[in-house]
Amino acid sequence: MCALDASDMILKIRARVGFGRPCNAGCATALMDELKEKNGLKIIYEDNHLLVLSKPAGLLAVPDSTGDDSLLDLAKAYIKKTRGKPGNVFLGVVHRIDRPVSGLVCFAKTSKAASRLSKQMRAHAIQKTYLALTKGTPAHENGIFEHMLKKNRAKNVVELFPMGTKEAETRPARTLWRVIKKKNDIYLLELTPETGRPHQLRSQCARMGLPILGDVKYGAPAPLADGSIALHAFRLALDHPTKKDRLLFEAPLPSLALWQGLVSACKAQGD
Repeated sequence: MCALDASDMILKIRARVGFGRPCNAGCATALMDELKEKNGLKIIYEDNHLLVLSKPAGLLAVPDSTGDDSLLDLAKAYIKKTRGKPGNVFLGVVHRIDRPVSGLVCFAKTSKAASRLSKQMRAHAIQKTYLALTKGTPAHENGIFEHMLKKNRAKNVVELFPMGTKEAETRPARTLWRVIKKKNDIYLLELTPETGRPHQLRSQCARMGLPILGDVKYGAPAPLADGSIALHAFRLALDHPTKKDRLLFEAPLPSLALWQGLVSACKAQGD
């Protein structure tokens, strides 16, 4: 796992190619090309039904109220250009990750694939694995985070309550976790969510005294230099929507020094 090549981050190109502002298809294609070449946006897998990308931190996965460019917009522009698609391009959103999070995002290129992948999501047949860099000392080497989670939409944060709480609008959130590596006072955690609630991993790590580095919204003492948080959607496993083969994808790790220091430590010890 630690031997993956690093990818570059996104900040260098914001001003030059209009990052953070809506743009037309030509601008979106230019941004997609430059992100692919220099700044961490990678096509991990593509066929007639699937498009799996590795998203840089700082880029929206899907459009929101800000109107900023999103991975979905760029992916549609890429398909339109490379496949010569006339008119609107269909691309189904299978899942999403937060803006400051890096890593794997899967889109469906056909309505059939979108329907079948949505069914897999509901059946918990799609497995997502994240890596996180945290501070604080875990009580054990592994365990399960279990809470009732409630979204505060006005503040765009979530609140956690003990399991079984009858608080209105709460939903159960469950995450498997384990320690992979420790370097100085930073822990590398593997997080496998069994549910897909908003800010689930971020809030649960914080509640357990393990705030994710850079995540000041959930208790980190300071932001990271590039504006990201140290949470990376590393691995994605799903059944192909038509072939039924089990597919496993992995995303390159960010190039931020915090990540690469732990990568080097893993290599040195042969992990």
